Amino acid sequence: MNGPVLDLPVVVKAPPPNTLETRLEYLKRTVSASRLNLWGSCRLKLFFRYVLNEEKPPSAAMHAGKVVHAVLQSWNLARWRRGSFPLEGIKGFFDSQWTISKEGVSINFYGEEDDEKASSLRALEHYLQETPIKPEEKPEAVEVSIESDLSHHGLPTLVGVIDLVRAGGRIVDFKLVGKTPDSEQVVHTHETQLSAYSVLYRDATGRNESGLELHHLVRTKTPKLIVTSQPPMTESKKTRLFKVIESYQSGLERRDFVPSPGFHCAGCEYFKECRKWS
Repeated sequence: MNGPVLDLPVVVKAPPPNTLETRLEYLKRTVSASRLNLWGSCRLKLFFRYVLNEEKPPSAAMHAGKVVHAVLQSWNLARWRRGSFPLEGIKGFFDSQWTISKEGVSINFYGEEDDEKASSLRALEHYLQETPIKPEEKPEAVEVSIESDLSHHGLPTLVGVIDLVRAGGRIVDFKLVGKTPDSEQVVHTHETQLSAYSVLYRDATGRNESGLELHHLVRTKTPKLIVTSQPPMTESKKTRLFKVIESYQSGLERRDFVPSPGFHCAGCEYFKECRKWS
């Protein structure tokens, strides 16, 4: 296989289902960490986004995160190819990615696009200067889509995209955030995602990951880099992940799409639709 992915199998994406029933069937056959997190936070939101397939324009924060991830992907690929990624040209590359990602998309920046862009660039530049990843370290895998057949556990196929696998099998996920994260909270809130990545990595390579890392690029006025490291997934966490998948699976069978009102509703793109739910 060509590309920076070891022997990891590439996921072949299914064509978008075009009816409610076929979308439900597809969602029952596969599961991802993002869907599991959404299932845990609000089942009705999952219904709007994935079952009714009601797409909404990305938020300013989502746009910024997409651009930063694109730049970091190019940086990681350059190291995998043993090429160069000159930091002095980062602003121009970031600007072009910002423009490309806006094409054909309606994004409401609420008049603060310049601030969004500037804070994201500062956080990115700070990360590339302070990153614990050395320039000569060649990644094992970069932005790779993989899947794991969990049918022997009575579960659907797990799919996911891993941002980076460092040398030695350390799984890394990048996060662009607006405030300094609490280390204990991020370990808890991202447990499902990291456990899913561990399962995917182990199934694809036949070996355990050496560790897990969350790299938070904090775009405060003075940018920060917060690295949260975790040991390899334990059997207990694997069991917790499978229990969450079971809940997702049985909930889809029951069509259990109920709202979960809370503080997170303030920024939900489906707020108006939710208010009409009955």
